[in-house]
Amino acid sequence: MAGPSALPEITDQRISDLLERVPRSSFVDGAFLGGNPSLPVLDPATGAALTTVVDADATTVGPRALDAAVAAQDDWAATLPRERSDILRRAYELCHERADDLALAMTLEMGKPLKEAYGEVTYGAEFLRWFSEEAVRLPGRFRHAPSADAAVLTVPHPVGPTLLITPWNFPLSMGTRKIGPALAAGCTVVLKPAQKTPLTSLLLMEVLAEAGVPAGVVNAVVTSDSTGLSSTLMADARLRKVSFTGSTPVGRTLLSQASEHVLKSSMELGGNAPFLVLPSADVEVAVTAAMLGKYRNNGEACTAANRFYVHSSVAEDFTRRLVEETEKLVVGPGVEAGTTLGPLIDEAGLAKVEDLVADAVERGARVLTGGTRLDRAGFFYAPTVLADVPREARVNREEIFGPVAPIIVLDDVDEMVAAANDTEFGLMAYAMGENLTETADVAGRIESGMVAVNVGVASDPSAPFGGVKESGLGREGSHEGLAEFLETTYVRLPL
Repeated sequence: MAGPSALPEITDQRISDLLERVPRSSFVDGAFLGGNPSLPVLDPATGAALTTVVDADATTVGPRALDAAVAAQDDWAATLPRERSDILRRAYELCHERADDLALAMTLEMGKPLKEAYGEVTYGAEFLRWFSEEAVRLPGRFRHAPSADAAVLTVPHPVGPTLLITPWNFPLSMGTRKIGPALAAGCTVVLKPAQKTPLTSLLLMEVLAEAGVPAGVVNAVVTSDSTGLSSTLMADARLRKVSFTGSTPVGRTLLSQASEHVLKSSMELGGNAPFLVLPSADVEVAVTAAMLGKYRNNGEACTAANRFYVHSSVAEDFTRRLVEETEKLVVGPGVEAGTTLGPLIDEAGLAKVEDLVADAVERGARVLTGGTRLDRAGFFYAPTVLADVPREARVNREEIFGPVAPIIVLDDVDEMVAAANDTEFGLMAYAMGENLTETADVAGRIESGMVAVNVGVASDPSAPFGGVKESGLGREGSHEGLAEFLETTYVRLPL
């Protein structure tokens, strides 16, 4: 997910120009609604407001957006798959043409280093390209019934209008990962972007409109009243699917609401990813993967390595090298050249990381590097490595969402696997080892929807993304991601 070979210089004028041009209101039925901007969008590098956006009334603008999606549904479903494919392909190309704006908007409102933001443009756009190709390969089959002179015909149909709720940590790719398959399948969309990072999503609305998405097919409601929006729309029987990425508690609430009309549901929920360094691990490979798996996106990823279980035979070398590499990170605003770790999203996120580290230290953990917020404007926390972390520490039970690596040394591989599975979550896991038999065995026993072996990132638009246990339902990306937006009709035909 590399950005351009040379990052552009970001000046105050460049930032001002972008903020002047970016839309600042909900997008409904092919138009931005306008209004009086009152909802601040903060710059996490300073804590000050970047701009303000219009805070839509969820109970009036939400139904208006659903009305538009319902009105557009039949025509969009009847659109030829090739036409839907061409529109998505054009949106992919436009994302790359507008990479400078999209990347800068992400860095400003979310805080990630600019190089990583360009990487997200590449990654997020790839969902549009992947599903442009999947749009012309909708599933379906025709076969002879085994015991009758009849045919079994299966026909896919779009599930219908959908509510897509995205988080703040990947403002572009979380939108494209949901919108891409919805449009490819023939579904219309109401998008609820995160309140903290709406600007990138609104730029995406411009991209989709210019690419040729008809009015009403994609709508976006920017509001601080997330609960009001979801409860209002999910109580409407015309809505037929909800897709959510976020915390497990919120996911449980949405699933409960979805039961009223038996909505088709996709949930990508919390993570608590174990990172296992096995006896056969190449320590250099493991540390490289750990740096990416832990500190990418400022540590604010559901797939981030959360708990490090390191075999005693390699623990000393791994820990020493991880500390050395962690101390090389350059902390600063994402727009500054050379920054490799940006701020956390807000004061609440920063305070949570502080509390988790304090709890671990109170229980006996040692701080090897970092361990404190930085004395500067914004929401910065020093990249941190903890040793001798007790198993009962909160940092091993809760999703950190910050740049903290807690290390637990264990003597037995079976004990490492048991510790990895001792959680209600099961989204992502990492296994480091050069012994193929041992590593494959461990990867097969970890209770997780995804396992990365000897690498720090596994996300790929062509691969199914999702978790088990309380980390969610369904998959995004790949062929499975398209199926989440389809229903199947079985037709029996006499022969």
